[in-house]
Amino acid sequence: MYDIQAIRAEFPILSRQVNGKPLVYLDNGASAQKPRAVIEAMNTAYSMEYANVHRGLHFLSNLATDKYESVRGIIARFLNAPSEDNIVFTTGTTEGINLISYAWAAPRLQPGDEVVLSVMEHHANIVPWHFLRERQGVVLKWVDCDAKGDLDPQAVIDAIGPRTRLVAVTQMSNVLGSVVDVAAICRGAQAKGVPVLVDGSQSAVHMPVDVQAIGCDFFAITGHKLYGPSGSGAIYIRPERMAEMRPFLGGGDMIREVTRDAVSYNDAPMKFEAGTPGIVQQIGLGAALTFLMEIGMDQIAAHERRLRDYAQARLSGLNWLNIQGNSAGKGAIFSFTLEGAAHAHDISTVLDKRGVAVRAGTHCAMPLMEHMGVGATCRASFGMYNTEVEVDALVSALELCHDLFA
Repeated sequence: MYDIQAIRAEFPILSRQVNGKPLVYLDNGASAQKPRAVIEAMNTAYSMEYANVHRGLHFLSNLATDKYESVRGIIARFLNAPSEDNIVFTTGTTEGINLISYAWAAPRLQPGDEVVLSVMEHHANIVPWHFLRERQGVVLKWVDCDAKGDLDPQAVIDAIGPRTRLVAVTQMSNVLGSVVDVAAICRGAQAKGVPVLVDGSQSAVHMPVDVQAIGCDFFAITGHKLYGPSGSGAIYIRPERMAEMRPFLGGGDMIREVTRDAVSYNDAPMKFEAGTPGIVQQIGLGAALTFLMEIGMDQIAAHERRLRDYAQARLSGLNWLNIQGNSAGKGAIFSFTLEGAAHAHDISTVLDKRGVAVRAGTHCAMPLMEHMGVGATCRASFGMYNTEVEVDALVSALELCHDLFA
């Protein structure tokens, strides 16, 4: 049984008020709130267990190293990776994708080589490939979603040509909530010998992820959306691809030996983790993923499907609300505009006065905004602790907006 009240009780911030109203936090797509388990794990790490990792023989250094390195195994279990050695720690998905761009793609892509992208990508899965376009003459090939927000896997596969060297695609749109069949894309792409990078920033928090079943070469996650701290994250890398990568950042931990004339590198994954890491941030991420796995990602996904269906029914009843995308099986993410001249920022401001927190703008997805023909939207994105009562609060606040701007 999914005990929503018990789960909400684990998130201290949900008990506060905003502008004299109970907080209704619907900005989970940008960053999720943190459960007590994460807050306490980080507090303990700073107050009782802190030292630098990998570099000392004293008690605290060994303790911090054990706590920090244990997170690699937690992430591997969360993603069902074959080994914790497939997991490279990052500060989040943005760094993870940039790592692949610099360490894997840049050394091997030539002018005229192609990277296939969908129009639904977050800028973090666009800009690193634009770097290669600007600096190395790489060609970006775009695949559009349809009016419902669905991305046809076969359209992505069909876009692969003889010069395609990588497919980079999201598993869930951060704007529309559309879920992409990345396993089908991986099967089709790899039949043509093309690796696939999956942006799992949105999907990993809403559904179970199995990188072995997906069959991807790279899968990036970010901690702050997974109820963990900002500055934490990881990327799964298939061993064959990891062997093809050159180091991206140089410094401590990623080396084996340094002399005046030469340098030899550490084994992967540490080969790609230079410098003093975000020790406490990764410990917090480990606590967050443990919290999620104890509840069960299947249970969380089922709760969010119920919430999505209820929100869909309520929001669809507002005939002056324009919902962008209506993909079957989408996640509990709704982007919308109001008929008339009300800007998304104005709508968000009015909602905030009612204690309802939503995101407004382009959501780091300008190509998708252009494709949909809108300049900006409001986005209500739900998480494991949201309720039907909060959906009702959103609808009530939107009705107030309509009355103000009609």
